[in-house]
Amino acid sequence: MDAKSKGSGMDYWKKIVILLCAGWVTIWVYRSALSPAYPQINASLGGNITDTALGFISTCYFFGYVAMQIPAGFLVDKIGKKKVLIPGFIVFGLAALLISQATSISMIYIGSVLAGLGCGSFYGSAYSLTSQNIPKEKRSFSTAIVNSGSAVGSGLGLILSSFLVVQLQFPWQTMMYISVALIVVMLIAFVAIIRNNKEDAEFLAQSEVAEAEAEAAAVAKDAPVVEKEHVSVKKLFAPKMLFAYILYFATCYGYYMTVTWLPNFLGTERGFEGAAIGFSASLVAFASIPGALFFSRLADKYMHKKVQFIVILELLAAAMLLFTVQATNSTFLLISLIMYGFLGKLAVEPIIISWLGENAPKVGIGTTLGVFNFFGMMSSVIAPTLTGSISDATGSKVMGFYISVILLVVGTILFLLANLNKKQKA
Repeated sequence: MDAKSKGSGMDYWKKIVILLCAGWVTIWVYRSALSPAYPQINASLGGNITDTALGFISTCYFFGYVAMQIPAGFLVDKIGKKKVLIPGFIVFGLAALLISQATSISMIYIGSVLAGLGCGSFYGSAYSLTSQNIPKEKRSFSTAIVNSGSAVGSGLGLILSSFLVVQLQFPWQTMMYISVALIVVMLIAFVAIIRNNKEDAEFLAQSEVAEAEAEAAAVAKDAPVVEKEHVSVKKLFAPKMLFAYILYFATCYGYYMTVTWLPNFLGTERGFEGAAIGFSASLVAFASIPGALFFSRLADKYMHKKVQFIVILELLAAAMLLFTVQATNSTFLLISLIMYGFLGKLAVEPIIISWLGENAPKVGIGTTLGVFNFFGMMSSVIAPTLTGSISDATGSKVMGFYISVILLVVGTILFLLANLNKKQKA
C-alpha cells in the first residue's frame, strides 16, 4: 500500500522508519549518558556512593520502563499511538530536567523511574506502527533501520559523555540538557508526522478491505483462508511465544549489563582512560548497525530461515561476550566487542520482532509487543544492580559477563527446542 504523508511525496511508512529511528536515538542518548559519568555523579553527591547504588540508577529507569510496557501496549490498541507517545515523551523530558537538578541520589532515582515510565510509551507504539505500515517484504530490514537508532544514540551518548564530562570536565548535568533538547525536537516531529486516530482508522479500514478482497480471491481458488485471531492468555503464552520471551530476556540481559557497566569495566579493570572509554564502549553500538542491516536483509531474502538466523546469531554473540572477559590484551578485547556488536542484540532483534509478527496473534499486536518487551526488559531491571552487587562483593564485574553468557545459551536452546517441536508437529 502506497500511503503518503500529509503534504509530502514520501511514503508514510518511510517517514515512520525515519521518525522511529530518531526516537531511539533520543532515548539512547539519555540512557547511555550517565554511566560514563558515574564517578562525577558520585563526587558531586559526596563521594560515598557504592557501585550497587550507582547501578541502581539504571535499575530505576528500567523498572519504570518495564512497568509501562503492558499498559502502554494496551493503550496503543485502545486510544492510538499518538495519544500514548506524546504524553510519554513529555514525562520523559520533565524527568531529564529533574535529574539535572538533583541534589541527592534519591532525586536521581525518582527522575530515572519517571524517565523510564515516559520512554515506556515508545516500544509498543513504535512497533505497532512498523507492523501496520511497513510492507511485509521490507519489514526486517526496515525494523533494523529503526533499531539502528538505538546504536547511534548509545554511541553518541557514550562518546559525548566521556568527552564532555570525563575529559573536558563539563558538569555531568550537561548531558541531561542535551537530552531535553532532543526530546523537544521529537515531540514536534510526533505531532507533525504521526496520523491521528481518525486518519489511522481510515487507513486500517482500507487495509482490511484489501485483506477481504485477498481472502475472497483465495476462496475462489479453493485456497484455505486463515481465520481472524483474538488475543488470549493462551495464545500470548503458547510454548513458542513463551520461549521467545525467555530468549529476549537473555538477549537483553547481556546487552543492558554491557551498556551499563562496560565503560566502568574498561576504566577500572582494563586500564582504559578518558575519551577512550566512551569510544571503546561505543564500538558495540556502532558495530551493530552494519550487523543489523546485513542480517535483516538476509532474513527478508530467506524468510523461512529466521529461526536458524536467530539461533546462530545468539550463540555467536554469547561466544563474543565470553571472549571479551577472557581477553588478555586490549586489541583482542576490542575485536571481541566489535564482533559482539555485529552479531548481538541489535543485529538479532529485528529478526526476532519480524518472527514475532508472523507468529503472534494478529489482533492486538500492541498488547503482544508489550508482553514481549516486558519480559525482555525485566532483565534490564535485574542486570545493572546485580552486576553492581557482584562488583562490590568480589571487586570485579567479570562474573556479570559469565552470567550473561549462560543465560544467552540457555535461552537460545529453549527457543530452538520450541521451534523444532513445532516443525515435528507440522
